[in-house]
Amino acid sequence: MARKRSKHDPYDHLPQEDEAPAAPVLCWLCGRPTGKTIVWHHPVPKSRGGRDVVPMHSICQQTLVANFTNSELQRHGMEVAGLLDNPNVRKFVDWVANKDPEFTATIAKKQR
Repeated sequence: MARKRSKHDPYDHLPQEDEAPAAPVLCWLCGRPTGKTIVWHHPVPKSRGGRDVVPMHSICQQTLVANFTNSELQRHGMEVAGLLDNPNVRKFVDWVANKDPEFTATIAKKQR
């Protein structure tokens, strides 16, 4: 195992600075920190030519899939505001706002 400092370090008596913790990754839809589990979601579905991915909670991704078709997601693209105009999604985001980042729940299936 390698030493982190030389044994002849003149600054050895000073307290060692710890690296700053990494900034939390925020969910693309709800804006909360993602926690340990991060789902990388394609805002424009891959089947519609989407290449970009965004970090999300799994519950937030499930909500999008339950409320929008691929063609609707393609129309909205990377714009979260258009998705939040949907009353079901707005209600969900307001509800989940104060939940723990690791919170999960069952999401209603798509209405067919």
